[in-house]
Amino acid sequence: MSTMQLPEQVKRFIRESLAEDIGSSDITSELTVSPTASCTAEIVAKEDFVLAGMPFVLMVFSLLDQNIVVDSLVADGSTLKKGGIIAVVSGNARSVLAGERLALNLLQRLSAVATITARFVKALDGLPVRITDTRKTTPGMRYMEKYAVRAGGGFNHRTGLYDGILIKDNHIKVSGSISNAVAACKKASHLMKIEVEVTNQDEVKEAVNAGADVIMLDNMSPEDMRKAVSLIKGSGRNILVEASGNVTIANVRGIAATGVDLVSSGAITHSAGSVDISMNIKIKA
Repeated sequence: MSTMQLPEQVKRFIRESLAEDIGSSDITSELTVSPTASCTAEIVAKEDFVLAGMPFVLMVFSLLDQNIVVDSLVADGSTLKKGGIIAVVSGNARSVLAGERLALNLLQRLSAVATITARFVKALDGLPVRITDTRKTTPGMRYMEKYAVRAGGGFNHRTGLYDGILIKDNHIKVSGSISNAVAACKKASHLMKIEVEVTNQDEVKEAVNAGADVIMLDNMSPEDMRKAVSLIKGSGRNILVEASGNVTIANVRGIAATGVDLVSSGAITHSAGSVDISMNIKIKA
């Protein structure tokens, strides 16, 4: 993915993040580094992880100084070992130093998302089940974090409220029933699939009968999931089944083995943390 392909909202986020960090000027660099000094720096992995985020690193330095060259040595989605060199950054020393922190912050966060996603994917090895993300993302970073999920081998759920119909418990309470909510959606939209969140077998039956295209089994026990899957698959309709709620590395394979098609996890974004990456100046001229 080139920087030209990034949506304007991402470019705006990076611009604002640079402005937040630099403010009126980088005082330390102005006092200690000649305005004509150039340097070469290596971005280095300080632990093992799956890489994600290089298009955004490129954008950071491009917005600061279009003469900076970022030579990516490893593709996003690759597994890095401690000590591995991710990229080499060359150009004006002040510009390189000004972009260092934001570039690393993004790369550390997004690589962590890709890494935990890859662990979930590996836990499902051999099963025909997809790991998907949720909307439990960092404000302003949803596009980037969902990109990182894909880099880790996972799949994206809906991007936001605007591109997918997902009838959750509160929608059901307000509309009066699953049947009412699904009927309202079918009346207004004939192109989008309709997903319904359910928590028990009675709700499963109602969602099937109402004509749901996807049924999300929320916080059900594995035994209840198996019963629900049997009921849904036995309906004769091509309904996708998603499992969600308190999904962990320890229990994800057991959940997937119940026969669901998708397992969604908020943990792959909201609990990812950061990996350890540094940038080391190698040459100063």
